[in-house]
Amino acid sequence: MKPLIPVFSLVVASLWGLVCPIDAQVNVTQEHNHLSRDGLYIDSAFTRSAAVYVKRNLNFNGTISGNVYAQPLYVEGGPGGRAKVIVATESNYIYALDAVTGTVIWRRNVGAPVTSGLPCGNISPLGIKGTPVVHLASRSLFFDAMINGAIKKHFIFSSNVDTGTTSAGWPVDVNATARYNGTTFTSSIQNQRAALGLVNGVVYVPYSGHFGDCGTYHGWVVGVPINNPSRVTAWAPSAIGGGIWGHGGVASDGTNMFVITGNTFNTGGHWGGGEAIIRLRTGPVFSGSPIDYWAPTNWLSLDAETPTWAGAAQCSSMSPARHLRSWRSPWEKTAKPIYVTVIISAVSPRRWRPRMLPIT
Repeated sequence: MKPLIPVFSLVVASLWGLVCPIDAQVNVTQEHNHLSRDGLYIDSAFTRSAAVYVKRNLNFNGTISGNVYAQPLYVEGGPGGRAKVIVATESNYIYALDAVTGTVIWRRNVGAPVTSGLPCGNISPLGIKGTPVVHLASRSLFFDAMINGAIKKHFIFSSNVDTGTTSAGWPVDVNATARYNGTTFTSSIQNQRAALGLVNGVVYVPYSGHFGDCGTYHGWVVGVPINNPSRVTAWAPSAIGGGIWGHGGVASDGTNMFVITGNTFNTGGHWGGGEAIIRLRTGPVFSGSPIDYWAPTNWLSLDAETPTWAGAAQCSSMSPARHLRSWRSPWEKTAKPIYVTVIISAVSPRRWRPRMLPIT
């Protein structure tokens, strides 16, 4: 099939071909271009006059197999100097397409996707959904894939971005390695919708539940050191639920990680990590201190409502004020999402000032 990815790639290939010097390198290695998730791309050569000439390249033909939910990435360099568009599909294929012609440089299938047997959900096949991340220094591509089998499991992969070859010591079996405060990760009730983050040598993978909120899922964040994948660290809200649903996933200011969690269940009136913006330290580690999270005072009533404000939130971190923003996700699970803006003072992290507006 030919999904929307060829159109995206056509624009990108034409743009870089027109305005970049021959020796310049431009890479889009993660969701929305930066750890801040600001989505900004700035190139001094891309002026108003140059923009007039950006057009669809009809010579580009990027035919792939599978549905695409993840943002395509763009990587230059490597063998032959060919720029690549990296595409991940729900059929568990990873493609590297020539950014000029769309021809397949390499493709890899990492396992059969899940097509049935989950307790709930509305996506089939279910394979690679969250946007991968590239570590340029090691030429490594990191992503999560849901793989079918006697036990359906999430696996975190590291592959060479130039060849598609799986790196030594990978993939990481999340069922077997993710633990937090006596809670064990169970792949069948977890979905990996949101973008991965890579901060200071650790890849962070966020998880939500499936459509339907079945089972005792949690909003897990699993951290894997890229140079030591056997040393897995994880965090999850203490309450059931609290999924990380928004496509932006893990945002960062370069030191700390920020995620937004959704509604929780059966809390007995005790806040357990849901409906909140959470700041995580390296690991991930959550201190539990009020300086490291913000939740609205009416979080309990929000838990009981549909929609939930944080269910499809996207988190952005920007200096110096470090604005955290949210908006509707393509995988919105609620009927009437809420736009939330929270500004964290760079001087005093306790000064979290929320602004909540309905999306119309």
